[in-house]
Amino acid sequence: MVEETASAALTLKDIAREAGVSLATVDRVLHNRPGVRPDTVRRVQETIARNAFQPHVAAAELARGRARRFAFVMPTGANPFMLQIQAYLGEMSAWLSARRLAVEMVITDVFDPSVLAASLEELAGSEYDGVAVVALDHPSVRAAINDIVDRGIKVVTLVSDVPSSRRHHYVGIDNIAAGRTAGALVGRLVGQRSGKIAIIAGSQGLRDHAERIFGFNQVMASEFSHLDILPLLEGRDEDDRSQQLISRLLGKHPDIIGLYNVGAGTQGVATALTEAGRDKQIVFIAHDLTAMTRRLLLQGTLDVAISQNPGHEARAAVRVLLSLARNEPILSEQEKIRIDILMRDNLP
Repeated sequence: MVEETASAALTLKDIAREAGVSLATVDRVLHNRPGVRPDTVRRVQETIARNAFQPHVAAAELARGRARRFAFVMPTGANPFMLQIQAYLGEMSAWLSARRLAVEMVITDVFDPSVLAASLEELAGSEYDGVAVVALDHPSVRAAINDIVDRGIKVVTLVSDVPSSRRHHYVGIDNIAAGRTAGALVGRLVGQRSGKIAIIAGSQGLRDHAERIFGFNQVMASEFSHLDILPLLEGRDEDDRSQQLISRLLGKHPDIIGLYNVGAGTQGVATALTEAGRDKQIVFIAHDLTAMTRRLLLQGTLDVAISQNPGHEARAAVRVLLSLARNEPILSEQEKIRIDILMRDNLP
């Protein structure tokens, strides 16, 4: 038999009675409304904390005049990781419905700052309560985000950040640490061999890609300076483009011994390695666990996938937007996205 705690049965009336204030005063404190003296606010907050009191979420949402609407601005194309995030958002339908939330997808070219900024500007005039965006770090995108914030809409950057904007929160991994991890893995796995290291990214304009490149180069310069880093290639996270770029690079540099794919386009890179007959010779590090990267790990074409959980990111983005919309604290530890190192020997 599960024993209920005393706080489980508490109501707003109980909190008001214990704090010695009216029900209306408790409601004002909970919603940060003016007109309550500081000492009264403190007394109510202490009573709430002491009893671990949480207002009934479902009842609070039913009392609203309309459902909250969140927009997720996601990239065009077949990036498997981004498609996974969208799929997990779809699986949250029952959870969203219970909280009177609606999540809508806005698909756009996040690699083109003018296109992305235009998509965000359209949202600024909407009735959305929150926006999550896979963002390009560019002045026009930054301005568009700030405009949305000025309209009273909560903004969360997802996977790729724009820290100089007035966005409210970032949901994603520490990308500098992810890049440093990739550098350490490449350096250690190539061992004592000398040769060249190739890097391909989607775009340096994406903050997550730029930070990974920075972290990677930091480690390579400080710990593996005997290795020669080739100029960066940009494949726009597209398989065909990435395959063509890597195929040409392999033809020019027969002494490549390591390759780091910063973003998507991993299948294209793998195809280029296989067609050149070098898929078992070159240390290949990429990001994210998908059906495709799982297969490449099992085949031995891909040595390591540096992974972040797309389901966690989808849920965290919604929870953070909801907390911001409700003016509630964000549970930082719950929303922290972990970096996982996956090889074929420890695949989940």
